[in-house]
Parts: sequence; C-alpha cells; structure tokens
Amino acid sequence: MVDSGTAALPVADDLVTRALAGPPRLGRVRVVCVDGPAGSGKTTTAAAVAASAGARGLAAEVVHLDDLYEGWSGLDGSLWPRLAAQVLEPLRRGLPGRFQRYDWLASRFDDWVDVPVPGLLVLEGCGSAPRAADAIAVLRVWVEAPEPLRLERGLARDGADARPQWERWMVDEAAHFDRERTRERADVRLDAFGTPLP
Repeated sequence: MVDSGTAALPVADDLVTRALAGPPRLGRVRVVCVDGPAGSGKTTTAAAVAASAGARGLAAEVVHLDDLYEGWSGLDGSLWPRLAAQVLEPLRRGLPGRFQRYDWLASRFDDWVDVPVPGLLVLEGCGSAPRAADAIAVLRVWVEAPEPLRLERGLARDGADARPQWERWMVDEAAHFDRERTRERADVRLDAFGTPLP
C-alpha cells in the first residue's frame, strides 16, 4: 500500500480540489469514486482523500466496497442496487445511509454500519465507478498496479490459502472493468504510488 503520509498526499490534495470545483450531484454530497483492480492502492488513496478533505474542514466519509460485496463472487449482481438503496438514495434525500456489512469469515451479512451525511463521500473498491455512478460522481479515480504486485499484496493480507479466490476475482474484475470501460471513463488515473498516468 502507498504511505498516505508521502506520495499519496499531494495527489489527494489535487483530487479534493478537483472534487470541490463542481457542484454536488447527490443531494448536497459530492461523490468521489476510487476504483481499480484489487491490491492497487485504492484504500490508501481513499484515506488520503478523506484526510485532505478533513484538513480543509470538509466532513468526509469513506465507504469501502469490501464491506458490501457478497463474498468473492460479489463484484456484480446485487452490489450496486444494495449500495444505491442503503447508502446513496438516503444521502440524496439528506438522510444518513446505513448498510449491512459483509462478514468474510462467517460468509454472511452481519452488523449495520451508519453513514452520516458528509460533504464528501468517497466510494472505494473494485466496481465503485461503473456507468451507474456517472450521474452522481464529481470525480472518478482509477488506481492501477502490476498484477504480480497486486497478488502479492492480496495474499499478504488474506493469506496464501486465498490464492484461488484471488485468481478468480482477478478474472472477474478484468471482465467487469472491460465491460464498464472503467479505466477509459476515469477522470484521473494513478499508479500504485499515487503518480498520475496518462
């Protein structure tokens, strides 16, 4: 992961500036989507964006899609409709959102997580910037890294026994990104260390 105290912080400041340049598109909430393949550095980038917004006095919330996938096969299917119903639509109406968190160890949805109405909502995770997000996102950020590095990061986090699931996920995410043209549609593209890409 990128150290949010170094390389990602200047990038995050620029991302927040860009997000604030336009009007909110989800009620009074500005939405930044941080998408890209698993293990690329999205979580670190999202945290740095939220910290940069907070340093400007703007309330920011990060919603990690890892908490919303229905396990290893949850990238598509019910993910976006659930996110929209439980988080996005309440926020659009000026109400707090609330989603049920997926427990990866128990393989089921478990406790509920409250999402206060923020000035900036950062949606972070694979599949956070599908075409369905275009109507609400003020900024779509793509983060990428070489496949060997991503797999190494994933197995360091989840353990070597997770290799089959990671390999299957990588196939699924590639199909998703190809179908949604996520990288091509992104407003900003970054490498694993927060460096802008063409």
